[in-house]
Amino acid sequence: MPPGRYSPAAERVPLILRRLRRAYPEARIALDYSTPLECAVATILSAQSTDVGVNKVTKSLFSKYRTPEDYLAVTEEELQREIHATGFFRQKTRALKGLAQRLVDDFDSQVPKTMAELISLPGIARKTANIVQGNCFPEAARRDPDAGMAVDTHVGRLAVRLGLTEHNSKEAERIERDLVQVVPQRNRLNASNLFIEHGRRICQAKSPRCEDCVIESLCPSSQEAGLNDLYRFSRAIARTTPTMGG
Repeated sequence: MPPGRYSPAAERVPLILRRLRRAYPEARIALDYSTPLECAVATILSAQSTDVGVNKVTKSLFSKYRTPEDYLAVTEEELQREIHATGFFRQKTRALKGLAQRLVDDFDSQVPKTMAELISLPGIARKTANIVQGNCFPEAARRDPDAGMAVDTHVGRLAVRLGLTEHNSKEAERIERDLVQVVPQRNRLNASNLFIEHGRRICQAKSPRCEDCVIESLCPSSQEAGLNDLYRFSRAIARTTPTMGG
């Protein structure tokens, strides 16, 4: 009997990924880059911004800034102007400057390959590290025991709706720990890209198009089947849960 929407996650995930691969055979990272440094910079800039908007900025940026030394040679004010359109440009400028300085000081101006080294860099948390490692150093990712899976807003939302985690969609690192238990290491980069593509096209936050979803029969949040949306439920719980000291 094939897995259904209430089957254990480990049984559903292979079929979920198979169907998504058929639906999105070209799924890949939407950011434009040609080097590990460009991948890291683009991913940092993508926070609270759209990939399309970032790609417009980096088209010019990457023609001017090719090495960590280039980012250090420019003033903060000028770099802020260069990346202004991506939002949060002051924080991002500090992150890019810090990243460049650390690469020059400790890594011979090269982006490192291991997760432990990547997350030690300014501006790079686990999501960015997973993106850089998975896309730029896939062989290292397959060997690295610390390698995980990039969890952005789309991946987090799908993980909750599909019942692959019991955590709130904002708890990226906890969701990542749940996902790596059911997604084989060799499939994690592709799985992240597939979830993102599906989240953008079909499984949207406010109005999921369950009637057009290729994995609807495997989803315990299907609106087509009249079920409660686990994503909205988890967000409601998060809003009503008091914080420490509150």
